[in-house]
Amino acid sequence: MSLSRWAGKAALITGASSGIGLATARRLGQAGMKLALAARRAEPLDSLKNELTAAGTETIVVPTDLRRDESILAMFDAVREAWGGVDVLINNAGLGRNDTIAEGKTEDWREVLEVNVLALTVCIREALVDMAGKADAQIINISSVAAHRIPPGRNATFYGASKHAVRGITNGLRDELVQQGSPVKIGMISPGLVETGFHAAFYRDEQKGQEAYTRFKALEPVDIADAVVYMLSTPPHVQINDIILRPLAQPH
Repeated sequence: MSLSRWAGKAALITGASSGIGLATARRLGQAGMKLALAARRAEPLDSLKNELTAAGTETIVVPTDLRRDESILAMFDAVREAWGGVDVLINNAGLGRNDTIAEGKTEDWREVLEVNVLALTVCIREALVDMAGKADAQIINISSVAAHRIPPGRNATFYGASKHAVRGITNGLRDELVQQGSPVKIGMISPGLVETGFHAAFYRDEQKGQEAYTRFKALEPVDIADAVVYMLSTPPHVQINDIILRPLAQPH
């Protein structure tokens, strides 16, 4: 899988401070891409920037609160000032909450929608501005198997609904781009259980979060980064719509 044609191009990765975003940044940096790293916390972004810069990757850090429209717009302005805009957008940031529809809190649902759906869509809109007129550009939404079925017995109905929305946005945008004759590619990656900090935040409990990974061997963040690399490595005329990947022992 070669990413040679992306060398020197600019990629923006949301949720880049840990997990899938961090692993993806390392892989794209190895391919010679310029990287804009976005997340809420500046400290881990700075640490990753130092690592990537030492390896020769041109990197900027853009602390961003994806729940705020003005913060997203400032993020894109920073990339435009540095490199004239993005060539690749990796919409990786996302969250879920452990609740049922009967007992869930409105503020939690609102945060899930703001980050998983609204921020993702605003990022796509802004990226499309930068990608206009480019012969080669790509948007990749990191989603979940929950985009294809609501996880049974997991108290994740609303999270699953947000990922169904991501699937609808991805598919709808693909049709819009085709109708416009645009060369911009749009794809989605739908992992099963991945060992990240997601579940600690989901349960709001570090111990419960770690217990989620004791049932069977989970995917590792680099497994998802490899899927990103594969999607980007396809020729310009090939579009991968969705990659679904699960741990071998995950039943659904």
